[in-house]
Amino acid sequence: MQVHTDINDFKGVKRPVLTTGTFDGVHRGHKAIIERLIARAKKEEGESVLFTFHPHPRMVLFPGDSDLKLLSTQEEKRALLAAAGLDHLLVVPFSRQFSRMHALDYVRDVLVGAIGARAVVIGYDHRFGRNREGDLVLLRQLGEAYDIDVEEIPAQEVDHVKVSSTKIRQALLAGEVGAANDLLGYPYPLAGVVVKGDQLGRTIGYPTANIGATDPYKLVPGDGVYAVEVHLKDGDRKGMLYIGERPTVSGGLQRNVEVNIFGLDRDLYGEAIIVRFIHRIRGDQRFESMEALKDQLHIDKRMAMAHLNLTEA
Repeated sequence: MQVHTDINDFKGVKRPVLTTGTFDGVHRGHKAIIERLIARAKKEEGESVLFTFHPHPRMVLFPGDSDLKLLSTQEEKRALLAAAGLDHLLVVPFSRQFSRMHALDYVRDVLVGAIGARAVVIGYDHRFGRNREGDLVLLRQLGEAYDIDVEEIPAQEVDHVKVSSTKIRQALLAGEVGAANDLLGYPYPLAGVVVKGDQLGRTIGYPTANIGATDPYKLVPGDGVYAVEVHLKDGDRKGMLYIGERPTVSGGLQRNVEVNIFGLDRDLYGEAIIVRFIHRIRGDQRFESMEALKDQLHIDKRMAMAHLNLTEA
């Protein structure tokens, strides 16, 4: 997959067949669009192009909005799109000026003039242009005027539930990672760097790697204990991860993300780490004593190992 970041240099692409959108998370609904896009490009003897923006439009239009949480970082999105088999990813800077472009100007100057699209494959609810004035009906009308064929992708269904990034975010915030993973089509990841904590876990037999330096816009699932897969520089492992304010030991001063990696016997400070959520074991809770917490962690570990298809050594 070729990545382009300047629309003015987007040249030499054979009969571009285009789709566009934020594609946050590159979930199963997105993948259905991409599969249709690639098939259409082959039919047209052209090349598939995904046209998207960075930063996310809401970051530009509502810079004070701290509620924006994304399912994928730019690096994660690019890797997912490359794995999907795209020919070209066109990422252009989103600006207020661009947001004010009328739908007609967008189709004429961007899709036709700059990209040279021969066909557009788009989701049923796609909106475009200033104040989201353009819809599928208008796009088809403009497509006839500019000789662009428009193909609609209907709502994708998973167990009769429409796939959307919003539904996935809601599931993750509720701790329902199993449901989120089903809609995504892969285990939800969270990447960061291991930072030094208070090392309290070591005193009760459950040392943890504290994950910091995560992308500030990346969604962190709801508080609780999870079975996770862990990617480190020297290979993949499994473990259980805690998200919460540690009410038993710190009185809920700040939210922590920390993972106990099964069978690991070395320091990880400063290393990059990726955890992938497999199953939520329980919600966060306060215990009457450290001994009660330790007893619960024994139970948590057994449950995590069962969900990760591990057996006790």
